[in-house]
Amino acid sequence: MSLWAIIPVKPLIYAKSRLTPVLSPDQRFELAQAMFRHVLAVTTTIQQVTGVLVISRDTKALAIAREMGAKTLQEGAMSNLNPALLRATMVVKSWRADAVLVLPADLPFINAEDLRDMIALAADRSLVIATDRNRDGTNALLIRPPLAIEYDYGGGSYRRHLRMARAAGLQVREFQSDRLSLDIDVPQDLREYQEILDQGHFGHLPSFPVMCGAN
Repeated sequence: MSLWAIIPVKPLIYAKSRLTPVLSPDQRFELAQAMFRHVLAVTTTIQQVTGVLVISRDTKALAIAREMGAKTLQEGAMSNLNPALLRATMVVKSWRADAVLVLPADLPFINAEDLRDMIALAADRSLVIATDRNRDGTNALLIRPPLAIEYDYGGGSYRRHLRMARAAGLQVREFQSDRLSLDIDVPQDLREYQEILDQGHFGHLPSFPVMCGAN
């Protein structure tokens, strides 16, 4: 299987706007960049992943991706997530990818074991999906073959992706992982993130104990 990972990245300087009540712009940039680097570091080391393509309009994010061994694709200024993912998928399909794994750039605790386990579930015509803690969004999506369904990210995307996959006759496999279920969007997410850091793990990630109300 030729599997390409696709990581869409919003401009890092504007990332995590919903954390404005607890983090400064510099802190939000620091957090977004650290999580992106972590997702890249994990994904680029997985033997089963043929390559990684980062799509973004942010030249800083694209430079980081190239520095860490990923391919890059410049996103149009007026583009949004679903068309950007479609464009990236068409590119990797032209590189003979027969499966794609879409990952967001804000999964601070993703690890190689999770990705290998997800990949192991992929059949010839299948969708493997990991949702968030609210079973609302899509935190990881493996589609084989590429373009078997349309991308429909946004609120409620988890159920829409499941519905489309079943309508397309794909084998649907749901992947459960506490590490994949935690993305960082709102202050409550950041508090849980800080609690995990306070246990002494993930020293490569920035810590915000005062902002999160940690002791």
